[in-house]
Amino acid sequence: MAEEPDTPTSGGLARVRHRRKAGAASSPRGSELLADARPSDRAASDGPEFVARDRSWIHFNRRVLEEANDPANPLLERVKFLAITASNLDEYIEIRLAGLLQRNEDGPSEPDYDGLLPAQSLHILKEEIHRFVADQYECWNRVLLPELEQQRIRLMQWSRLSATQRKNVQAYFQSEVDPLLTPITIDPAHPFPRVLNRALCLAVLLRPKRRRGGSSVLGVLTVPRALPRFIRLTDCTTDCALLLMQDLIARNLQSMYRGYEVLASAAFRVTRNSNLYFEEEETRSLLESVRSELHNRRKGDAVRLEIAFDAHPEILERLRVNFELEADQVFHCEGPVNLARTMFLHDEIDRPDLKFPSFTPRANPVTPTAGDLFTSLRERDILLHHPYDAYDPVVDFIRQGAADPRVVAIKQTLYRTSTDSPMFHALTEAAAHKEVTVVVELMARFDEASNIHWARSMEDAGVQVFYGVVGLKTHCKLAMLVRRDEDGVTRRYCHLGTGNYNPVTAHFYTDLSLLTANPEITERAHLVFNYLTAHADVPDYSPLLVAPHSMAARFLDLIRREAEHAAASRPARILAKMNALLDPSIIRALYDASRAGVEIDLIVRGVCTLRPGVPGLSERICVRSIVGRFLEHSRIFFFQNGHHPEVFAGSADWMPRNLYERCEVVFPVRDPALRERITTEILATCLADNVKARFMHSDGSYTPMRSPAETPFDCQNFFLRLAEGRANAEEIPKLPPIGANY
Repeated sequence: MAEEPDTPTSGGLARVRHRRKAGAASSPRGSELLADARPSDRAASDGPEFVARDRSWIHFNRRVLEEANDPANPLLERVKFLAITASNLDEYIEIRLAGLLQRNEDGPSEPDYDGLLPAQSLHILKEEIHRFVADQYECWNRVLLPELEQQRIRLMQWSRLSATQRKNVQAYFQSEVDPLLTPITIDPAHPFPRVLNRALCLAVLLRPKRRRGGSSVLGVLTVPRALPRFIRLTDCTTDCALLLMQDLIARNLQSMYRGYEVLASAAFRVTRNSNLYFEEEETRSLLESVRSELHNRRKGDAVRLEIAFDAHPEILERLRVNFELEADQVFHCEGPVNLARTMFLHDEIDRPDLKFPSFTPRANPVTPTAGDLFTSLRERDILLHHPYDAYDPVVDFIRQGAADPRVVAIKQTLYRTSTDSPMFHALTEAAAHKEVTVVVELMARFDEASNIHWARSMEDAGVQVFYGVVGLKTHCKLAMLVRRDEDGVTRRYCHLGTGNYNPVTAHFYTDLSLLTANPEITERAHLVFNYLTAHADVPDYSPLLVAPHSMAARFLDLIRREAEHAAASRPARILAKMNALLDPSIIRALYDASRAGVEIDLIVRGVCTLRPGVPGLSERICVRSIVGRFLEHSRIFFFQNGHHPEVFAGSADWMPRNLYERCEVVFPVRDPALRERITTEILATCLADNVKARFMHSDGSYTPMRSPAETPFDCQNFFLRLAEGRANAEEIPKLPPIGANY
């Protein structure tokens, strides 16, 4: 491992093709927009003002790991949290770590948002990740496995299997596993196979039986993804016995390598660089470009090797050399290689007593018939807080639009979708008799293949499919119905949200949905669609905040306005809830507002590079993170504005990529009752949490919010009780008065 922060560590990236990334430079219009919108100090941040981005991310994943270690959570939910930490780490390594390695290999580059050069960030990351992986396996081996055993959920070793179990599992191997396996021996006629990204493999050290004194050779066997990683030995209801697939295969290696003596074997997995690089102007279409690059992703340069902790040294060294990895890119696994697959235990074991209890979302507030829906929206906006409010009204909005003969056109953006979404079927059926336009984001990370499939299927059904503005991801969440109402007037009806159009994730992501017929908002939403399909932008999208046009500048204006109110001794406060806070311009504006006397509460689930509570810089800024049963995904922004508060919600975090490199929409909540609900119910309840909330210190570390004398309050549990009628409005926590936390 490098000892100095500026020591380059190239790993296996010497063979990287130097292809320019897709982005604004590929599109004159996109380049022009970004040059206008991006502040000059985007990457010129100096260290003392900012927490290191990568250390902040590790702190976030540690907060998820805390949930896996928390005995207050049901046992199988804790296993799920551990699996999530592994999945998070996979994505971070194949995108963020891989990108840092590549930038370091490419030579001098600008500092990142936190002021660190790639080599400095790599120094932080590698040390922190090794410690984190050790803590993951500590949680698995010392905490979860013993408790699973107590609940009669046993991960079995071969020596513990009964004769009957061995017979049954061997029969299973012969009939279901062996036909899918392809053992390979590495020799001049059989070069090392191209191991797929994150595929579970076994490396086998072999000695030819005919030449007992000869040198050993290496065998490699890839475990097909069609095979489960855990084999059920019982029915998994009361007593559950499981065997790792890798252990079963290892037990049968000799039968697959009959001409060799098996000396040793080890499970391993390689993580590859999964960034997509392509030349947009050199390809027939964006869809074809993304499709071809997905094939390359599976074969990208290796950036991490995970291997069983007791692997034979010769196996380890041969793999490391083959994948061209440094020693600090090798991770020894004291348990299953790929902890993300332990999600199987949560999803497949039928033990409701070891999971969060099911709950019933608040009943659908939208009347069921199409006519009543549109009449209701003409009278008032509707706000939904998912998953506590059912997601059905959003699905029904599209379904009813598709079925209603008075609806003449439907427009919608799709970023991530479920495999069998009812919205897809509604849109394709509607295309037979009305205008249907869908803007699909092909480059939604790790959903590219799914989105390509959706795009082609919709085109085949007659849907007009667009891919947004070249160089800008389409991340906004918009749906619009154009209807000739009973009074002869053509009106627009819109859904604007903070989350994806995915009925599956809507059950465990917290998000907001606004259904509205407000002409001012719906007209501007119409202009956003024109921008996405025809690049026909307008100077002003107000009252919407639209990136990359006006959003960053508007947020900065709103923050500065609070500073002016504070300077004039008027009420001044900012409450903001988001997934991540990274943008230097926004952070500096918040520092200025704090110095001016503005009280600022930030609820940032993930990465936050702002330093709260620094004397003379951020004394009036308090940062919390909430990690719990549901993924806190909603983005909400409250500005006190003297005596005239404003509330916004939308798809964007305060990150450079959201503000300058994506098409995002943040919308105002104009209805006073809905604005009050967001402020005094949703935000106040989140600020009152002292169970799942963690308080961020100026050094970037986090500690629990609650002192031993305080009564525990879990905001997500309270929202559940409120949705099910087990709590009432009188129990909603009061929003702390300005200055209460400081």
